[in-house]
Amino acid sequence: MTSLKVLSVASEAVPLVKTGGLADVAGALPGALAPHGVEMTTLLPGYPSVLAALGRRPKVVHAWDSLLGTPARLLAGTLPDGHPLLVLDAPALYSREGGPYSDAAGIDWADNWQRFAALGKAAAEIAGGVIVKRGKPQGFDVLHAHDWQAAMAPAYLRYVPLGAAGCRSVITIHNMAFQGWFAPEVFDRIELPSSAWALDGVEYHGGLGMLKAGLSSADAITTVSPTYAREIRSTVFGMGLEGLIVERGGAVHGILNGIDANVWNPASDAALAAPYSHRTLDKRRANKRTLEAEFGLDESDGPIFVVVTRLTWQKGMDVLPDVLDHLVGIGGRLALLGSGDAALERALIEGAARHPGRVGIRIGYDEALSHRMQAGGDAILIPSRFEPCGLTQLYGLAYGCLPVVARTGGLADTVIDANPAALAAGCATGVQFDGVTYDDLAAAITRTVQLHAQPEVWERLQKNAMKSDFSWVASGKAYADLYRTLTA
Repeated sequence: MTSLKVLSVASEAVPLVKTGGLADVAGALPGALAPHGVEMTTLLPGYPSVLAALGRRPKVVHAWDSLLGTPARLLAGTLPDGHPLLVLDAPALYSREGGPYSDAAGIDWADNWQRFAALGKAAAEIAGGVIVKRGKPQGFDVLHAHDWQAAMAPAYLRYVPLGAAGCRSVITIHNMAFQGWFAPEVFDRIELPSSAWALDGVEYHGGLGMLKAGLSSADAITTVSPTYAREIRSTVFGMGLEGLIVERGGAVHGILNGIDANVWNPASDAALAAPYSHRTLDKRRANKRTLEAEFGLDESDGPIFVVVTRLTWQKGMDVLPDVLDHLVGIGGRLALLGSGDAALERALIEGAARHPGRVGIRIGYDEALSHRMQAGGDAILIPSRFEPCGLTQLYGLAYGCLPVVARTGGLADTVIDANPAALAAGCATGVQFDGVTYDDLAAAITRTVQLHAQPEVWERLQKNAMKSDFSWVASGKAYADLYRTLTA
């Protein structure tokens, strides 16, 4: 098998920096691809947390006197799992308090156009061989960009090859809703030729569209589930870019995300009160008692619904506060971990006050707690209006916390609805529903409570879910096959 060198460019990757599922994917891909003869190097911005992971004396492998107007260095190291890591150290762009994209108040950095155009330009130059070792340029076979923050990398490869004529490019859409649009005046500062300012280039609605630039320029486009690859061809899910997706046609591929079975494994999860497997489901009871105590819920054998999510309209969280009375009224309880829209936070906290002992709310995020929720909850609610892939339902399947999901994107691809046919065939793994309204969600919750009241049926559903394979094995091979097709 011919070895391939791939540069993965992302704005975040676990365990160094994370705001969402993109980080999980970027962090898992190198290990998923290694068995398929792909050596993946990850390029990240030099945020403080990333630089700290490199240690005191990182190796400098390249330097720019001016990278889009600021000095920068390229540092080499390794990820905690041993795979190669490159870090773009540009203090003026990345060394600041706050998050990767916004300040502590949640306001986007005004220079995000420069921060992520610089990342894309550096990536293109690295792919083209700007790193020299023993007098020989160290280029890459494929550049793989993730979301709008890295989307300029394929555009720089296209318009300023920088010696990378043989390097192919892939862009993965993790969420079409985030596109990286900036005012037209920034174009003169990103060092692309005037020919790039075109309908089939980087111009989008009179400004610079970073995601659009990547989608126009990359040799292949992937989404994180097959259903989402179809959905984004429509006006409902395409977010204004559906025409471009349709035009790219056969260049668009849907490859389902996987999960890291070493991290998300209830049989070896150190965060749990009691590890268990599909053969020892009785041990889940201890985790349920722990969850009840953590969220102040009354002890009961009735179902606990859990929610681990951003509190946003996309995630369907605007419907949940109104459904709480119904959920509690039919014997359910709820434990929620998340943050987001302030009005939704208030409405959910008010719901918990209305139902003490039945509804528990934790505003914020806690990785270890999210593991305990999957292990102690009976069902995880995911009423998303759109979901490119979703990872929480995959964690739920692995932990026997049955997903109750809207039928969209990756949720539709990964959960088998417990309808009569699937129950008779013995293959159901959760509950799906159409639409995100009060009636739709309430009916799905009712159906879940009814299934939970049938212990033998519920146990079969749990075992089916836990035996599902959503590791990176198949997805890693799919990416490797795509890379080889591009470089053939």
